[in-house]
Amino acid sequence: MKKIHVTACDREILRIAIPSIVSNITVPLLGLVDVAITGHLGSAAYIGAIAVGGMLFNVMYWLFAFLRMSTSGLTSQALGRRDVAECHRLLRHSLLMAFLLSAGLLLFQIPIRELGLYIMSPTDDVRHLTTVYFNICIWGAPASLGLFALNGWFIGMQNSRSPMLVAIVQNVTNIVASLVLVYVLGMKVEGVATGTLVAQWGGFLMALGLSVLQMKATEVLASEVQAPEVIAPLSSPEGDTLVPAQETIEAPSGAVGGASTSGASSSFFLFLRTLCLVSVLLFFTSAGSRQGEVVLAVNTLLMQLYLLVSYVMDGFANAAEAMSGKYWGARDMDAFHHTVRHCFLWGVVCAVAFTLLYIIGGQPFLRLLTDEVYVVGASQTYIGWAWLVPVCSLAAFIWDGVFVGITAARQMLTSSFLAAVIFFAVYAVAVGPIGNHGLWLAFICYMLTRGIVQTLQYRRLLKKT
Repeated sequence: MKKIHVTACDREILRIAIPSIVSNITVPLLGLVDVAITGHLGSAAYIGAIAVGGMLFNVMYWLFAFLRMSTSGLTSQALGRRDVAECHRLLRHSLLMAFLLSAGLLLFQIPIRELGLYIMSPTDDVRHLTTVYFNICIWGAPASLGLFALNGWFIGMQNSRSPMLVAIVQNVTNIVASLVLVYVLGMKVEGVATGTLVAQWGGFLMALGLSVLQMKATEVLASEVQAPEVIAPLSSPEGDTLVPAQETIEAPSGAVGGASTSGASSSFFLFLRTLCLVSVLLFFTSAGSRQGEVVLAVNTLLMQLYLLVSYVMDGFANAAEAMSGKYWGARDMDAFHHTVRHCFLWGVVCAVAFTLLYIIGGQPFLRLLTDEVYVVGASQTYIGWAWLVPVCSLAAFIWDGVFVGITAARQMLTSSFLAAVIFFAVYAVAVGPIGNHGLWLAFICYMLTRGIVQTLQYRRLLKKT
């Protein structure tokens, strides 16, 4: 078997991770642009409407994130097997599922909207404006869910540049369209919502076009492969190698069947796993709000430090799912283990760097986010928990990527469910004696439990292979 050089593996990881990190960072900009524009419309109700409406869509779309993850894992494995036809079939199937799910959202949009407004209980003015915002943005559901499918497929095809380009174009389109609609045509929340809608469909159509180009490129390259003993590499439209040239591979017994699940069951398990994550994060916010406005503000600010870590770690998780899935599908276990080790090495580097950064510059960063002196002062009491987040969440992020790549969705659900149980148990015991410290302790235990359980599951999976 061809030996993989360490530097080559690292370059491949960074080639996938860096564009993914850029894409992750641009995602919240869509919401920030909307908030910035509505913040100058003359009423706090506009900001409230964007905040409530944005939360409704974030939760709703987050529940369908399994479209991206299941497509990514199955596609990377098919690519590892050099089954180009299956790669293309997976994209069509994922897009069909995205459109069927979005049709359901459109059909039941009124009950979904009213349920969300009932749970969030905004004021009458905010409720009216949120309804206007929701009624327009809901028509972007096919584009948003379709982008989940396309982005998952791109990652599975070892191509993270296309999602990055799409994310950048989306943000530029959103900024330009919203500014023109609001400040030139005189629209208010309708203009902001329409700008977001235009950006969603523009991004989807661009991604669809890029996927067609990549499908044609892989078809041509696959048709050029002649000898079965030595396989030429497949490349993306940008010229990046997708699958390195390999000698004939001897498959380890059970390498694929030991962990992989079917597309339907994988999507179901990933959906339930996402429910566990959403329940923890929503409860974290609500538990903080019950302790008063200051604690809620402090927790919100400190969670931004967690989000910054997640944007970077998710980039390396994307590299892990793309590369580990490819080698798992190719049954090249040496390359698979090598990839997992090096993704963890990069994760450790990031965790240490962010920990030092937060210890040194965490307080100045919080001052950039707010000029409320008493909130920044109150954060001193809890900022130590934020210092623990990068190291304690490292394993969970990287293992998520590996498990997505090998479509070990059942194991992901198990780890997330057990971690959620630990979270609620620790909170119930600790919140009384130590208050908000108990909430943060529960969150740290939640992240640690996910990583520990997945480490044990990984070792068990290896025994089966």
